[in-house]
Amino acid sequence: MIRKIPALIALTAGLGLSACGETPGERAITGGLLGAGTGAAVGSFSGNAGTGALIGGAVGAVGGAATAPGVLR
Repeated sequence: MIRKIPALIALTAGLGLSACGETPGERAITGGLLGAGTGAAVGSFSGNAGTGALIGGAVGAVGGAATAPGVLR
């Protein structure tokens, strides 16, 4: 369970950062980039920065594409 905590944090951060942009494409790109950065930072604490970046980027991109503009404003 302890090893899954960084992945859960990366998933949560990716979703939280996913809705930056006006179009679905912009939100997917910015969500993916911000999620990847956050996931890499969180993953580095457990020694898996690459895995954290992949998980955070994927979750951020999907979350960004699926949200409506201005949801987090």
